[in-house]
Formats: sequence, C-alpha cells, structure tokens
Amino acid sequence: MSTLLLISPEIFLLSPSSTIFAIKDSSLVNASLPPWFLKHLLQYHTSPLIFTMDDLLKKPQGSCFPTLLRPKNVAVTKVGAKERLVEINHVLVSHPDIFIEGNVAIHGVLGPFSSLGSQDFGKIWDSIRAPICDANSSLVLDVSDTKNLVEWTRIVRLLSSNGFVSFAIGLNSVLAGILEDYRGLNSVTIFAPPELAFVASPSPMLDKIVRLHILPQRVTFSQLALLPGKTMLRTLLPNQELEITGDFNITKVLAINGVEIAVPEILSSKKFMVHGISQAFKVAELPTTSR
Repeated sequence: MSTLLLISPEIFLLSPSSTIFAIKDSSLVNASLPPWFLKHLLQYHTSPLIFTMDDLLKKPQGSCFPTLLRPKNVAVTKVGAKERLVEINHVLVSHPDIFIEGNVAIHGVLGPFSSLGSQDFGKIWDSIRAPICDANSSLVLDVSDTKNLVEWTRIVRLLSSNGFVSFAIGLNSVLAGILEDYRGLNSVTIFAPPELAFVASPSPMLDKIVRLHILPQRVTFSQLALLPGKTMLRTLLPNQELEITGDFNITKVLAINGVEIAVPEILSSKKFMVHGISQAFKVAELPTTSR
C-alpha cells in the first residue's frame, strides 16, 4: 500500500480529507493484478472523509460511507465498542490509528474490502464489488450477497452511455427500493425508452414507471418473438403485467403494450438483457395503488 501511494500521490489531491485503509502486505504480495486495478483498489480503500478509530466505533452497524471510487461505498458490518472492534465489508480493522495527522487518517486492515479472486478484468467497473446502500447511507445489500446478482451499477452506466440517459437516471433514483424488494434477483430484462418524461415525477410514481419496464428474468428477442400474441409478461411492478401485442410471425414487428421493440438486444450479458423500445409504456395503464 505504501508503494501504491508513492506511485499514485494524486490520491491526496482528490479530497481535502482522507481516511486510508491500508491492506496488509500478505493479502497483496501473491496477487497478479493489473496496474489500473491496483489504482482502483487504492481509491476504493480511501474515503474522502476523515475517521479516527473512535469515529468508526460510533458508527452504527449497517451504515455506509463513500470512497474515492465513486459511487462505490463501503459498509460498517460489525462494531464492538467494548472490544474496540470494527469490521468494514467484513474485514477487520486490525491496526487502528496508524497515522492521524491534519486531515489524514490511516488504519491497517487484514485484507481487501473486495475479493481479489476470480476477477473479470475485462469489465473494469465491475471488478471491485461493493455493497449497495440507499440515499440515507444505510446498507441495503451486503457485498457478500451481490456476487451472483444483477449488475445494476453496470446496467445504469451502460444505459447512460448508450443514449438512454433519462431512463438510467430514473432507474438509479429508485434502485434502492428495487434492491430491497428483490434481493435474490439474478437476471432481468429491461425495455428502455429513448426518453422518460417521469424523471421529475414524485418518487412513488417514478418507481412504478421504472418497475413496469423491467421483467424479473432474462429474455432474448427471439424468445419474445416465439410467444403468441396476448401473452402476459410479469414485471417488477406487483399485479402489473405487460402484454405482447400483435403476431411477430405475421407482422414481423414485435410490440409490447402496443410499443414497438425498435432496437432488440442493444445491451446484453449473462445476467441482463436490454431492448430499446420506441417510447415509454403509458402511465394510464397503471392503477392508482400504493407500493
């Protein structure tokens, strides 16, 4: 960690205050990691806030705080005030208050906050797994529970970079609620409209609109095309289904709730499928029920 700080001194220029969680050498010495990953690892183990050990002991279990690898957070997963024990992402703070001076604090930790094994270094953003936290900095989904689940952070980023900015903003703003209600979700299909006029709507309405555009399983275009007309598709919005309208074998156009799938399979992975649709599904199709 000392070497990483020497070759990346700009880390101290990214924030006026810093708390660094230094990983023990034995956890890094045998790891074959690319340089860019090591830099991200250092950023993920640095918070723009300053915490002494006493500060960490006062934080409630399940609370989150930011890192320099935005928007990824870390979570306090265990606190023992009596034993002066703190775990972050289930990793023990083994050497508290190694260095406290000015606006910098350094603590030693037994290992990395994200597993270094079986990383997919082809996916830079997803190579460091982080817990999911809500807008109140409270833990929603533990880092240990995110391994085989939907890559929501990656989906939001890809939607934004591929022309679905408003839907990406809407999804990101209601994501905490989806994670809370569907903790075991391991695949999804998203029907992404080019524009989402409901981004500025009250959160309950936006939540319903976004959920209506998501199926709780991965479905390819060819699989949808094989389904007969009037087939109902379950969504993340309780008691609200989408309907396949028309017959693809006859019209060669596949529509859901009368809205054409304009760009099939625009984004795809083993855990998600995104189809671009010509417009958002109509709000009028939603009942006035509370979540």
